[in-house]
Amino acid sequence: VQLVESGGGLVQPGGSLRLSCVASGFPFPFSSYNMKWYRQAPGTEREFVAVITSNRGTTNYGDSVKGRFTISRDNAKNSVYLQMNSLKPEDTAVYYCYAGGIVGRLPYWGQGTQVTVSS
Repeated sequence: VQLVESGGGLVQPGGSLRLSCVASGFPFPFSSYNMKWYRQAPGTEREFVAVITSNRGTTNYGDSVKGRFTISRDNAKNSVYLQMNSLKPEDTAVYYCYAGGIVGRLPYWGQGTQVTVSS
C-alpha cells in the first residue's frame, strides 16, 4: 500500500502550487476512501487542511485555507489533488496525503511533500 505525494517546492507569497497524491495497492477501490490533506509545520501539531468524501465527493476545508485551496480527486487515476492559491508564508509545512474512512481499517498516510512559501 502506498500514497505518494508530489508537487511541493518553493514558491513566492501570492503564488500557487498543485499537490498530487497517487494511491496504489489499496485493498478496496480508491473511490471507497475519504481522502484528506494534512500539514505540519516545524514545532506544531499536524493540522487538517481539506477532505473530499468517498461517495458524493463532498469537500470541506480548514479555516486557514478556505477560499484559497481546492481539493479534488480522480478515481480513475487513483489520485487526489490540492490546488493551493494565494499562498502565504504561514502555509509553509510538510503536506501529507491521507486515505481512510473504511470501517474497521486503519487509515493510510503518505510520506509528505515540503511546501515552502518565501520571498
